[in-house]
Amino acid sequence: MSENAEPTPPTAPPARPVDSTKPSGGGPLDTLNRPLRDLRISVTDRCNFRCTYCMPKEVFGRDYQFLPRAEILTFEEITRLARLFVAHGVRKIRVTGGEPLLRNDLEKLIAMLARVDGLEDLTLTTNGSLLKPRIHALTQAGLQRVTVSLDSLDNDVFKAMNDVDFPVERVLEGIEAAAEAGLAPVKVNMVVKKGVNDDSVLDMALYFRGTGAIVRFIEYMDVGSSNGWRLDDVVPAAEIVKMINAEMPLEPIAPDYRGEVAQRYRYKDGSGEIGVVASVTQPFCGDCTRARLSADGKLYTCLFATKGHDFRALLRAGKTDEEIAAFLRSVWKVRDDRYSELRATATPGLSKVEMSYVGG
Repeated sequence: MSENAEPTPPTAPPARPVDSTKPSGGGPLDTLNRPLRDLRISVTDRCNFRCTYCMPKEVFGRDYQFLPRAEILTFEEITRLARLFVAHGVRKIRVTGGEPLLRNDLEKLIAMLARVDGLEDLTLTTNGSLLKPRIHALTQAGLQRVTVSLDSLDNDVFKAMNDVDFPVERVLEGIEAAAEAGLAPVKVNMVVKKGVNDDSVLDMALYFRGTGAIVRFIEYMDVGSSNGWRLDDVVPAAEIVKMINAEMPLEPIAPDYRGEVAQRYRYKDGSGEIGVVASVTQPFCGDCTRARLSADGKLYTCLFATKGHDFRALLRAGKTDEEIAAFLRSVWKVRDDRYSELRATATPGLSKVEMSYVGG
């Protein structure tokens, strides 16, 4: 290819695999025939960053009232719910926040969840700031994988986005420690916002290429109601792929499982892979198998939900496992969420739950 030739962008990735079988454990299907496979558990609504697209300082300032300790689920309550969800088809649990490593003794919860029969994948999403000194305790407890949020390798850009002057080098140390501890492949999530960090995309791809880490470039989303989201700030995933492909040729690869949100691409020279999450420009609601449990025990059946279903009230009212399981089935069977598909026509003005409360 000549120096000035326009590269041929990769074709769309193969269709997502179809799974028409019911999840093991007799789990329910929702109104769109989607099983329950993936549970994200927030263990705190607090974070030590103030990322502008998630917890802007103007809203989450010194006077912001976070959840009182008594309202947050205990490790025992979380584990009890996890067992019930796994019995209803969940195979993957991701521990989130806020910043989950702010929760005291998180390793104890990881060990408890790791012992849940039938759970196949136990992962953690973190901003990486506290990861390095905790990584060995987490792996010994049973953590299998980790995803680290990192929005730029440029210190000025990164500090401006996390808004607490935290240096990128310490996040990179956490990523390296996770890889050395055997939590490979480490996934690195980059939220791309036009005019803010979109000029960091190539640097991120180049830095992690060949390291075994997988960078996932995420379209800036309208999660919550406080981040000032505008469609004009979105860099479409197709543009991100085209940008990287022009310098480091890519080819699409199939998803690992039904419901995987990232479209996967590998470098043609075999030096690794990337992913793009295109929930704004290419919604994937039809294959969504995720539920989210907030730190205070409310279940949200969509990242863009406006209300949750209170499981903590059942736990603390002394309900039996079967009574709680019946509530879970009743919630999932009527689920009809497809916010991203409706975004342009039916969702203006909705008061949505904040990402820091329900987890990403």
